[in-house]
Amino acid sequence: MEAVLCYVLTGTRGGPNRVRILRAIDERPRNANQLAERLDLDYTTVRHHLDVLRDHDVIERTGDGYGTVYYPTEGTRNHWEVVEEIADASPA
Repeated sequence: MEAVLCYVLTGTRGGPNRVRILRAIDERPRNANQLAERLDLDYTTVRHHLDVLRDHDVIERTGDGYGTVYYPTEGTRNHWEVVEEIADASPA
């Protein structure tokens, strides 16, 4: 899981936004629209990042359609220190 987190959060251009998304849904599960508003990102950008994070089993979802909310997987929670280390090392 550490390697996956490092890849999706630092190995691609979208890493900083994925860190922001992870922190936001760790704070409180949210849907894509709530994330877009909270993080001041385009909705389609958020959807793309959510798809990448789900494809790598970093987050999971519950519900369907507009009511779908996202939250970190147990594996991600078990390696949360990696997320924080990456976030702390990222330029502001």
